[in-house]
Amino acid sequence: MTAGPLRIVLCDDVPELRTLMRFGVEEDGDMTVVGEAGEAQACVELVGREQPDGILLDLSMPGIDGLQAIPLLRAAAPAMVIVVFSGFSADRMEGLTREVGADRYVEKGADMETVRAALRGAVADRAAARGA
Repeated sequence: MTAGPLRIVLCDDVPELRTLMRFGVEEDGDMTVVGEAGEAQACVELVGREQPDGILLDLSMPGIDGLQAIPLLRAAAPAMVIVVFSGFSADRMEGLTREVGADRYVEKGADMETVRAALRGAVADRAAARGA
């Protein structure tokens, strides 16, 4: 994890949503978006290169979906936190995403403060688990 702003990657197949996510993530100044991808496989490659602190990941994407990508993302950047940001109901998907390695689940439609809090909380939990 970095000492400066948290470095975040966005992975969603809708470019306009990624733009809104970028503005929302960077709003408080303690996070910066270091990359974006519209497909999960491209996202795996991106996080392998960037080694970000966290990722906001959609589940429904072309090619491999976000659920299939979670273990690949975890392998590509083991220290990174994975926050799923999806339109699927948390009741239906949160447990499954955590089983395959996600740290948090936020439903699309949540306000960006909730999204930022999920990223911050996941990073803090990961640091505490490492004893940092």
